[in-house]
Amino acid sequence: MENVLAYIIATLGISTVINLILKRLGVSQIIGYIFTGIIIVYGFDLRDAGHSHALKMIAEFGIVFLMFTIGLEISLSKMGTMKKEIFANGTMQVGLTTLIIYLIGHYLFSLNSTSSIIMALAFSLSSTAVVLSYLKSSKEIYTPYGQNATGILIFQDIAVIPILIFLGFLTSEANESIYVILGHTLMSAIVVVSLLFVVGKRFVTWLLRFSASSEVDELFMGSVLFIVTGASLFAHSMGFTYSLGAFVAGMIIAETKYHHKVEADIAPFKDILLGTFFIVVGMKIDLSLFVENIGTIIGLFVLVLLLKTALIFSLMRFTSSSSISLKSALSLSQVGEFSFVIFSVALAGNVLDEKLASLLVLIVIFSMIVTPFFITKISKFVDQLMHEKEIAADMSHLSSRKNHVIICGYGVVGKFVTEFLDEFDAPYIVVDNSSKEVQAALENGKEAYLGDTSKASILSALHIEKASSIIVTLDNVDKKRLICEAILKHSVDANVIVKVVSDEERNKLSDLNITIIVDGNLEVARVLVQRMLSCKLRYS
Repeated sequence: MENVLAYIIATLGISTVINLILKRLGVSQIIGYIFTGIIIVYGFDLRDAGHSHALKMIAEFGIVFLMFTIGLEISLSKMGTMKKEIFANGTMQVGLTTLIIYLIGHYLFSLNSTSSIIMALAFSLSSTAVVLSYLKSSKEIYTPYGQNATGILIFQDIAVIPILIFLGFLTSEANESIYVILGHTLMSAIVVVSLLFVVGKRFVTWLLRFSASSEVDELFMGSVLFIVTGASLFAHSMGFTYSLGAFVAGMIIAETKYHHKVEADIAPFKDILLGTFFIVVGMKIDLSLFVENIGTIIGLFVLVLLLKTALIFSLMRFTSSSSISLKSALSLSQVGEFSFVIFSVALAGNVLDEKLASLLVLIVIFSMIVTPFFITKISKFVDQLMHEKEIAADMSHLSSRKNHVIICGYGVVGKFVTEFLDEFDAPYIVVDNSSKEVQAALENGKEAYLGDTSKASILSALHIEKASSIIVTLDNVDKKRLICEAILKHSVDANVIVKVVSDEERNKLSDLNITIIVDGNLEVARVLVQRMLSCKLRYS
């Protein structure tokens, strides 16, 4: 018992120190946990501990809570607003990448069909943890390439569930044809997801409402843990992975008003257990195998990177510019953390050779170590490679402009704003970060520029301090907040006018020194009453 406590204390101390150092270098904490596992194994000679069943179960529930939090992020409404990015781009990316890598593995490297399909499925996924963290911290998640990357990452996260179910059937029905296994995977996923949504949604909503009304945080937290573990055990009892139940439970809660509180409360559990999973991954790494095959590992990593970049770039070019397509492709070119899960499940089911699995895991680890260092350079690299003209240069003639209106966004509201300003013959310019919207504005005879008004360089190029006012017409409240923060930081006295459509949006912007917030619902109500008063009375 004393030895176990010593190992736990050492693990906590080592992981904390390593992650503090890596944090300063901008490296994902996932790498810190993997390094911790390596140090613990070789420092305390615990190579057999990595195969402990109890440790595997704890590690697996780290993935359960990760899938639960991903489910919280993927509400049905969000999926509806990003249909093209998630389902069209995501399906094509995962499908084509899996197919190409399968063919390469099977015919070029002479792997058997089972090993090839497992490797292809794993390598088709990118790192949600690394890429999404960077996009959020850098605010590039709101750029066109950030939206493309986010949509594909969401689909990849969803795809993990059928992949794990497929692996489950692959291990239990190894003698069946691949098409029979795929059919069972699809039908079973539909049955379980439908059952959890139909039966579970009412129960989950009732339990959260009941526990929240008690105003006791411990009871609410207990209810959430019960929902996650209960859904996981139910899915497992039906012959599926624990992760499927947790993922669906997250999606159900995402449709309730409690999802923000649940996400905040569950974060410590998810991070601790997820850290345990990656420590176990590190404990299984064979350093001698890495040294012996370092050339092969780097070569295969480069091959995967180039292949995924080329495929995603080709896919994105149908709907986006070359610059946006290349940025999207490079940001998703690495191999993600869920590959570890796939290899672990395949190994447990004896459908993947252990030495091959160890080599593939080393490729994934190398990929995730390298990614944080080059992902921050993608935008600068692509801009230089494509020889794009600086937007500021295109706006140089605006330096003499003053007392004009700047309209941020040329969506539905933005179009109406320009029409009303035309009636008053008021000078204005339109700025939008969508090339499609800018092109539409130019075709309508408007003075329009392509640019992201949450960026300081764009605000400087626009000479926003000389404008009479800035009207923000976007629908996305997070984008609106970013733009308003940037404008007010650039010019404290700027007249910023923002439209909102709910009290929630108003509250999210309430701490900013915005000149005028226009409530869409209130203004519609005022117009309705004014029109009513203008009507003639039927009876005197």
